[in-house]
Amino acid sequence: MANFEDQPGKVRAAEEIDVPTLRSFLLERMPGAAGPLVVSQYLSGHSNLTYLITLGHREFVLRRPPFGSQVKTAHDMGREYRVLSKLHSAYSPAPKVLLYCDDDRILGSPFYLMEPIHGIIIRRDPPAGLAFTKATARRLSEFFVDNLAALHALDYAGIGLRDLGKPQGYLERQVRGWIERYYGSQTHGLNEVEPIARWMRDHLPKASDAALIHNDYKYDNVVLAADDITRIIGVLDWEMATIGDPLADLGTTLAYWVDRNDPEELQKIRWGPSTYPGSMTRREIIERYSAKTGRDVSQIRFYLVFARFKIAVIVQQIYHRYHHGLTSDPRFAEMPEVVKALLGAALRASEGRDV
Repeated sequence: MANFEDQPGKVRAAEEIDVPTLRSFLLERMPGAAGPLVVSQYLSGHSNLTYLITLGHREFVLRRPPFGSQVKTAHDMGREYRVLSKLHSAYSPAPKVLLYCDDDRILGSPFYLMEPIHGIIIRRDPPAGLAFTKATARRLSEFFVDNLAALHALDYAGIGLRDLGKPQGYLERQVRGWIERYYGSQTHGLNEVEPIARWMRDHLPKASDAALIHNDYKYDNVVLAADDITRIIGVLDWEMATIGDPLADLGTTLAYWVDRNDPEELQKIRWGPSTYPGSMTRREIIERYSAKTGRDVSQIRFYLVFARFKIAVIVQQIYHRYHHGLTSDPRFAEMPEVVKALLGAALRASEGRDV
């Protein structure tokens, strides 16, 4: 039987970690640990770096910030560790964390370890050979939305995450902050930015209720069961999680979701198999989420515009590191096209030419 589970590969050049120092550190803190330490890397991510650590017969996943990043608040390992340490017991798809280290002498930056979640991750397309029928695509997209609704229904205060964010004034701060982040990482002049920024300031809605939000919820951040790819067993990459407007979280998911009739420039940067027969459309996602949560989604256009702009800025920040020689990852060279496509989509949505 073919194995479609996500597999790590060889560590990228310039992203190696100090194996002897890490092994000594882990042997001191992991009772009963023994044997050689082997490191491989999950190569698909663009932000925080993720490694599979094998120490004897035990496996761990290690997360650390990217090399060369100047945006420290986006890569706060201690904050991510604290979120997951509270969240896992209430929301099982969240990884179980094991250890946090803030001593830069070990790996040059803070990092944490968590238990691996073995399963299938679907990225732009399902793995070759994996059956992905129309019915499967439909069920997966439905459960994908239901899982987001379940996250937003959590009693975040009851699980100890009340202080994670400040929901009062969340949207205004977010809009202002992401506009500032764009100009802080700008490498090319783009005409779409000012009209989008002006539209967002002029159309800021009254915030929805507060919830624990993931802020990067998309197909390649969920782990699916190997025996049933419509069942979500893991949700990864919690570095941007906070207490905020749940419709902003829904907007992010919609911004990543490319419909079959979207323009070619969005089709080229599709993040998942959302155009496959059977998949829900953005409109269907909005309707299902509203039915599951009872939330008013009448202002969803703002949230889609903002999310597309925000993702464009995140991509721009990543490209900024490449542009200034802080990383040599060749995948980053084409990112200006992604930024341009997302800003164009945000501008079209602000003009009413989208859901």
